[in-house]
Amino acid sequence: MAGISRSIARTDSTQATSPSVELVIPVHNEQQCLERTVATTRAFLDESFAYPTVITIVDNASTDDTWQIAAHLARHVPGVRARHLERKGRGLALSTAWAEAADRATVLAYIDVDLSTDLHSLTPLIASLVTGRADIAIGTRLNRASQVQRGARRELISRSYNLLLHGLLGARFSDAQCGFNAITATAARVLLPHVQDTQWFFDTELLTLAQRAGLRIHEVPVAWIDDPDSRVDIPVTAAQDLAGILRLRHDLARRRIPLDAISEAVAQSRSVQDASLTQAVPVASPTAPATAPAVHRRSA
Repeated sequence: MAGISRSIARTDSTQATSPSVELVIPVHNEQQCLERTVATTRAFLDESFAYPTVITIVDNASTDDTWQIAAHLARHVPGVRARHLERKGRGLALSTAWAEAADRATVLAYIDVDLSTDLHSLTPLIASLVTGRADIAIGTRLNRASQVQRGARRELISRSYNLLLHGLLGARFSDAQCGFNAITATAARVLLPHVQDTQWFFDTELLTLAQRAGLRIHEVPVAWIDDPDSRVDIPVTAAQDLAGILRLRHDLARRRIPLDAISEAVAQSRSVQDASLTQAVPVASPTAPATAPAVHRRSA
């Protein structure tokens, strides 16, 4: 895909088996926290997570030392890859990494570099996909079982955005921007070519298309702590999100997106992928919140 300039991985890093997970961490100018985040995540995966998992750091056009740190980690830490994109864009980073990983992993996931979400929620998130109960799994901060620490302003913005999605796009998922999502490789291969956004609206567009095509979306309540050093430019992001909502609403209204074809393609491939996944389900950590019901119904 355009924008990739370099990729690094240790030759002895974790290899994909069935089932396996590729966990993407998109980064832009995160030199201060990247090494700590990768060390924490790698330790959790090695000590407390049941599925073989590779971490892929995707640097999108950083202007500090983020890429140098990512490259160093990929060379020296088993189970870590690194990708560098010349173009900036969180959605671009995710779509690029997931498109590549869909051929070597059975489940694709991502987390935000600030680790706002407790990593113990990865187990129920991934287990819902490995067992074939869902096509996409998302963390949610807006479930009664979720444990969230954030200011009133961020809480109002988040809930207002979700109300907007419910009103304008008919969204039934509760949280489009938790930064803690996973998808089966089968669903990713079908959905990604239809997702246009390369910025922060990427998650919302992916989830809306999945819901409209009748894919199964599973929600996992999470423990989440707001990062006071967040790099998100809220006014700019809000304007981009609103433009994305209006564009997507327009395209859906005029049936420009082949929802029936998406649904059929996922259904045809689902049985093949499900057959390749183990039936062993790890027990969720007692510190992780309980799992919420999946969304199953298709909307017009």
